[in-house]
Amino acid sequence: MKSYLKYLAFLFVVAVPIFSANAQFSFGGATKPTVTGRVTAVILDSLTKKPIDYASISLFNAKDNKSVNGGLTDDKGKVVLQNVAPDDYKLTIGFMGYKTKTILVKTTAGKPDQNVGVIYISPTAGNLKEVEITGQAALIENKIDKLVYNAEQDITNAGGDATDVMRKVPMLSVDINGNVQLRGSSVRVLINGKPSGTMANSVADALKMIPAEQIKSVEVITSPSAKYDAEGSGGIINIITKKKTAEGTSGNVSATAGTRSNNGSFNLNVKTGRLAVNGSLGLNQAYPQNSKVVIFNSATVEGVTNTTLQDGYSKWSRVGYNGSLGLDYDFNGYNNISTTAKMNRFSNGGPGSSVITRNDMVSTNIRDMDMSFNNLDWNVDYRKTTKRDGEEFSVSAQLSAGRNGSDFSNRFISAGIPDLIVLGHNTGKNNEYTVQSDYVYPFSKTTVFETGVKGIFRNIISDYDQAQQDFDYDQNVAAAYGVIGFKLTKKITVKAGLRAEYTKIDGLAGHTLDFDNDYFNLFPSMVISKTLKGMTTLKLSYNRRVQRPSLFYLNPFRNESDVFNPMEGNPKLAPELTDNIELGYSTFIKGSVITASVFYKNTQDVIESFIRPIVDNGVGKNLTTYINVGTSQSYGFNVFGSYNPKPKWTLMANLGLNTYEVNSRDKDVSTGTFLNYTAFARSAYALPKGWTTELWGVINAPKRTFQGKTDMMYFYGAAVKKEILKKKATIGVNVLNPFNRDLNIKTTNTTANSFQRSDIHYPLRSFGINFSYKFGKMNFDAKKKKVNNDDVKKEEQQQGGGNGGGGGVGGLQGN
Repeated sequence: MKSYLKYLAFLFVVAVPIFSANAQFSFGGATKPTVTGRVTAVILDSLTKKPIDYASISLFNAKDNKSVNGGLTDDKGKVVLQNVAPDDYKLTIGFMGYKTKTILVKTTAGKPDQNVGVIYISPTAGNLKEVEITGQAALIENKIDKLVYNAEQDITNAGGDATDVMRKVPMLSVDINGNVQLRGSSVRVLINGKPSGTMANSVADALKMIPAEQIKSVEVITSPSAKYDAEGSGGIINIITKKKTAEGTSGNVSATAGTRSNNGSFNLNVKTGRLAVNGSLGLNQAYPQNSKVVIFNSATVEGVTNTTLQDGYSKWSRVGYNGSLGLDYDFNGYNNISTTAKMNRFSNGGPGSSVITRNDMVSTNIRDMDMSFNNLDWNVDYRKTTKRDGEEFSVSAQLSAGRNGSDFSNRFISAGIPDLIVLGHNTGKNNEYTVQSDYVYPFSKTTVFETGVKGIFRNIISDYDQAQQDFDYDQNVAAAYGVIGFKLTKKITVKAGLRAEYTKIDGLAGHTLDFDNDYFNLFPSMVISKTLKGMTTLKLSYNRRVQRPSLFYLNPFRNESDVFNPMEGNPKLAPELTDNIELGYSTFIKGSVITASVFYKNTQDVIESFIRPIVDNGVGKNLTTYINVGTSQSYGFNVFGSYNPKPKWTLMANLGLNTYEVNSRDKDVSTGTFLNYTAFARSAYALPKGWTTELWGVINAPKRTFQGKTDMMYFYGAAVKKEILKKKATIGVNVLNPFNRDLNIKTTNTTANSFQRSDIHYPLRSFGINFSYKFGKMNFDAKKKKVNNDDVKKEEQQQGGGNGGGGGVGGLQGN
């Protein structure tokens, strides 16, 4: 109780000076007017009066000449640019063989939609047949504070899940278990700008619950401002699901049948007057397939060496569903309330068998595993705006409740010895409560202040078969922040802030181990952006981040589902603290998009797995646990490029490089410097009559730890899609790793007294057919009924608790 009083007192002390000033102080990461609309135009040849398809359309802010949107015309010469905020713009039309044309376009809150009408462009002397696209690629958008991967534009995602989508996002790397890293560091994963209790349990498992067809886009934020939670040493990933707010009714139905998995998704959006309703349902089923698993261990304790070879297979399957229901209501032009409930259920597991050779003694292990994940997220948001453009006050609350189960059985059969049966059961309960308030005040069009407070209350309980193994864990976080954004000159923008977080941890393991920990941290952030000639931007940023250990890393009791490779957490782990410095560059050159960045990271108290030999029942084994291994320094760079060699052909590539190095005098650790890399390439070609083809591939370099490494992995695939039913539906075929049934993953770990090697053949090859159908109609020109202005609700980038763990052979088989 005392910890809660201390926690609430911290919030009160910080909140009173913030909100007593009311509107007198209010800095902010300038949220532009929340109303957005669309700009529509039709491009015709001035001589033939025929439409020009694949003409490049770019929308620039008239004040600073920054690119804000872009697209290509369709076969009727039409282009529609969505999500355009009210402002003055320059619309530029470019097409090789024609004179570039620029017109002025103005949108307002009262009239957010602007139909420019027909625009004629004139051919130059010697009109060429070949054309060159000069707009921003639709699949990838590079914005001042983030990179956006528009997943709904990538046809190769059909039939997959969120893990498959993540593998193709620039700068991200995903291991075979589904764990996501950004430039070699852990990340914070949000859904529609909010945390999810499912992610708090295990990011890897949560991503497998989301069908790819439900994902609209993925935002990668490498330098979050102080407004964001400091969680995630590498940055933030925000998954945006499909949802519309325009007047009318619309929806989408998708289904995929394949050799590896079956997916289905349904989305419905309804808006009439002040009320908007949206709902979704996603289903996923993966067929059971054999994964060959070979594990070798050697452990030397007190001069005695024991060796164990496990040669066998696991045959896991997976089934899950997720659903959501959201309501959004405008009381008037300044007050809005919304609520969303999301539910997930996911289970995987299956039988397995191994032949065990231990010190030349042979036995057989027959095992079975069943794991389940259930989670409910419910949030309520109130938002108030004023007549002052950009001023906003909001209050949010969220409840996350998770229930996870794990059951396993191991039967050991040896000649002449009675069978040995080992059973295990665990139920995990994860409850999380979040309250948050934010305020944005624009002093002027160029100076904005944001401030806010936040509280997160987490309780996690793990119940085992034996009471002495029960684990009760509380983590409470109080936070406050202030951010100011302003223009230093016409071409230089600055955004700086400071976030304070106090963390209080209490835990009880069994009846004997009682532990607690509390710490206070300050997290500064700053971004300086300069607009150079044309469409070129240079950005320098700094921020500090934290990575708190989750239950997976803290639980001190041993998981012996694999009795020869036990695992246990470490409740004494300290959080990782990371300082990030990044210099970024982006430009658009004659149809090419180029973004590049160089960065430096310094991480204290790096958390990594730690293998050490132990004696268990008189037998030497290798125990896996977790420690703060030391300090890491990492340098790296990332470059992304997109190019159109022909008007209907798009090439994309991304290359990321970063160093790995950990040092600690106390633990006598000095790994030396290793180079990690990840590479992605994509080719997409649009054929006549609605046909589209794509090829893609991903390569992940060997991954290093201070005790070992995992070998290189690569994935590749292709897709063909055809528009049918007057472009309301599509049908397509996808393939993944068609020439290799298995993905071979080899991992080795070496210490002075132990050695561990795993060789896993995971079945990855798959073929699938998918179908998608859009229904209904949204009216973007409809006027709001009985509302005094055109202000509409916009998604907030709000944050909350939780850190994903996961991994191991079990997590692999469920992928």
